[in-house]
Amino acid sequence: MYKYVVVGAGLSGITIAERIATCLHENVLVIEKRNHIGGNCYDSYNEDGILIHNYGPHIFHTNHKDVWDYLSNFTKWNYYQHRVLSYIDGQLIPMPITTETINKLYNLNLSNFEIEEFLKKQAQPIDQVTNSEDVVLSKAGKEIYEKFFKNYTKKQWDVYPDALDKSVISRIPVRYNRDTRYFTNQYQGMPKSGYTAMVHKMVTNPRIHILLNTDYKEVLHNFNYEKLIYTGPVDYFFDYTHGKLTYRSIKFDFETLDYSCYQEAPVVNYPNDYDFTRITEFTKMTGQQSNKTTILKEYPTWEGEPYYPYPTKECADQYNLYKEECNKEKSVIFIGRLAEYKYYDMDATIKRALDTFNNEFMVKA
Repeated sequence: MYKYVVVGAGLSGITIAERIATCLHENVLVIEKRNHIGGNCYDSYNEDGILIHNYGPHIFHTNHKDVWDYLSNFTKWNYYQHRVLSYIDGQLIPMPITTETINKLYNLNLSNFEIEEFLKKQAQPIDQVTNSEDVVLSKAGKEIYEKFFKNYTKKQWDVYPDALDKSVISRIPVRYNRDTRYFTNQYQGMPKSGYTAMVHKMVTNPRIHILLNTDYKEVLHNFNYEKLIYTGPVDYFFDYTHGKLTYRSIKFDFETLDYSCYQEAPVVNYPNDYDFTRITEFTKMTGQQSNKTTILKEYPTWEGEPYYPYPTKECADQYNLYKEECNKEKSVIFIGRLAEYKYYDMDATIKRALDTFNNEFMVKA
């Protein structure tokens, strides 16, 4: 018997399970369909001894001290701050849009104030920003939109930015300064021994039991439980009653090279060239020293693992039908990217799980 059953061993599920075992001193069962825990932040050493992120690059960053402190119980950190370049017109240009971006792109030497004036002149007046195209046009104008965002978004989502919710591109800032870091959060880093080592430390409590390689629907009837914490696809939970939700997936192409450095930055975006969206070089993120290097090219696809909820009004309306079904399930908590059909950064995933535990379990304990 388990009072609590968690479906999914990603960050949401593992955090909830750890809190239940540590704070409530209850046994908890975690059921995971994959052959590992950690969800999409899972990392491993490849046959050449390079630590890779199996589901694409994951960089931890947050302004939530409680989240940083919580994870620091399970890992030491490399204080890594992420930088990205975009391949534009044959040049490697800093991304996101900053003073350095504009100066290098146009071979200028403008001050921060002059850059702000420059971009304001390029910006198009838009009364109501309703989609991702509007976001860029209203901040930086048509040329920046076309060089950095238009084709990159089409590659990623198979539609142009005017068809996507404004939240997609709103996450990428325009800065009137020389800060070329991709994230500006107070706390940034990479787990010193990797994400997999971190999540394994999160589940060392003997009250946590993990069942891998298992579809929860095949075994759940064997268990007597009071509360189910569900982190899987919400449409699958309800047997696709309202149809399958749309997700973007990714095809990963890893390659190990017989030299130590491939590119200038950990990640280089390719908005307008080639079919892949970006190339990641892992040793530049992990700090690992090797005479070889492993790179990853990412190709968007609509088949395979569900990674990114599709940010359109139609998909949001379809999800809301499932949300109404969720509200009827009094013994189930739906949490996480797949269960809530919502994009979460890693820190937001942890924050959501910690807050849910505090509100749903500690308040009632």
